[in-house]
Amino acid sequence: MRIYNYGSINIDHVYQVAHLVRPGETLASQDYQRLLGGKGANQSIALARAGAHVTHWGRYHAHDADLLAPLSKAGVDMSALQTVPEPSGHAMIQVDVHGENAIVLFSGANQSFQPPDVEDLLATAAVGDWLLLQNECSCTAAMMQAASVKGLHIAFNPAPMTAAVQGLPLEKLAVLFVNESEVLALLGESAQTPLDQDWLAAKLQQRWPQTRVVVTLGGQGACCFYQGEVACVPAFAVEAVDTTGAGDTFIGYFMQALMNEQSLAVALQRACAAAALSVQHAGAAASIPAAQDVAAFLQREAST
Repeated sequence: MRIYNYGSINIDHVYQVAHLVRPGETLASQDYQRLLGGKGANQSIALARAGAHVTHWGRYHAHDADLLAPLSKAGVDMSALQTVPEPSGHAMIQVDVHGENAIVLFSGANQSFQPPDVEDLLATAAVGDWLLLQNECSCTAAMMQAASVKGLHIAFNPAPMTAAVQGLPLEKLAVLFVNESEVLALLGESAQTPLDQDWLAAKLQQRWPQTRVVVTLGGQGACCFYQGEVACVPAFAVEAVDTTGAGDTFIGYFMQALMNEQSLAVALQRACAAAALSVQHAGAAASIPAAQDVAAFLQREAST
């Protein structure tokens, strides 16, 4: 089964800092790297390393071609990538000594898609294929509508969350990836502490009855709500070095397991394990583990 990822390609400028910069402060960086990033690119690499057959649909400026090597090395099909005159999307990322990050994003080439481009891309897809999207490329609504008409299964990660997400045809989704604050915002509900899972399951079943809603809970793990049922797994206890890309790693591994008809509990556990491995290393794409490393990690955890 093939999955197409209509996703961002960004150039990450990563700065290691003692603490995240405060308003009005000038802070010296302890290290700097220029790396491939973007939620789309990261998720494609995670899918490929998990074992999925993934084709990436994305755009970048030609002078950044040298940074695409991680996509190729991971086994991502890059045949549909396009170069454009616009500058590549890029992100300014601060990472502090505790592994927390702050990000400023410029969309660039990711926002250059027009409605006719959507039809051209979908021409290569077939009924029953999967489509993964984030909220970093233009024409997201058009892509969802056209993919649904063509009979694709659609998974969506609405990050970065904006008010426009409420207007998207979310009822057409097979999978929706959100964190706790995002799912409550989409439902128009206020924050809860702790989150009442039975209440949320009922709300989601009423709103999106045919959608698997995966809610990531940070250090608490993750849950999947589907047709009134809830599957949850706890997070693995590890020491975080850099949390950048952990969510993208989670999504890639979850989707690969789901596409291979693993249970929701197994898909969640595998995704949480992959994310736990990723946060122990610096960088986004560079920190995404290989499938054999995730399997070995789960085996070690099961024996302790």
